[in-house]
Amino acid sequence: MNSATILVVDDEPQLRRTMKATLTDLGYSVIEAKTGEEALEKMRSDSPDLVLLDLNMPGIGGLETCRAIRETADTPVIVLSVRNTERDKVQALDAGADDYVTKPFGIQELLARVRAAMRRVPASGESGAMHFESGDLAIDFECRRVTLKGNTVRLTPKEFDLLKFLVDHANKPIPHRKLLQTVWGPDYGDEVEYLRVVVNQLRKKIEPQPSKPQYLLTEPWVGYRFAAPEQPS
Repeated sequence: MNSATILVVDDEPQLRRTMKATLTDLGYSVIEAKTGEEALEKMRSDSPDLVLLDLNMPGIGGLETCRAIRETADTPVIVLSVRNTERDKVQALDAGADDYVTKPFGIQELLARVRAAMRRVPASGESGAMHFESGDLAIDFECRRVTLKGNTVRLTPKEFDLLKFLVDHANKPIPHRKLLQTVWGPDYGDEVEYLRVVVNQLRKKIEPQPSKPQYLLTEPWVGYRFAAPEQPS
């Protein structure tokens, strides 16, 4: 059984009722909001562990709600939408969403996405880096804390997990599929746009010059590589 609290944000009462009944049966605690404004109030008052967020709502809308959540929280966010173009997905991911599910969806698909959004990359054992520091960038993997020039950098859960996996395998090209299946889960592998957006966001947050990255390098037609400076012998 699960003990996590999920915030369901949707202006369709029937959909909220269905998701609440299903998630509650599986042991999740469920709270509801029908507008973005109400969702932000629930974030402050209830601190949910995950958010299921509809894009098409009255008021501030799903994208703006997601951006507002990201200003103060790293809570996993799964966007729900009837729109299914790559542009729509990229916009949602760019706003800070961890995943994107197209309506109508099967409940088993949604549950799989919930599990994927809440999973964390397992520790890499003794070989896994617990701390990384180079120039103005410092990463404490145990505390899941990133600082740049002494200031805390807020990362989404998937941004942090992707960064950790790349650092753990520093200076090695990691294929797209390997990154997706490690960070998001075994059911992923073709969602290359997820990686593209998350890497771009990470570059904006940790690179001295995001347009000329020195850490997060693209390996054309393969994947990505974290370029760690060589340590003096």
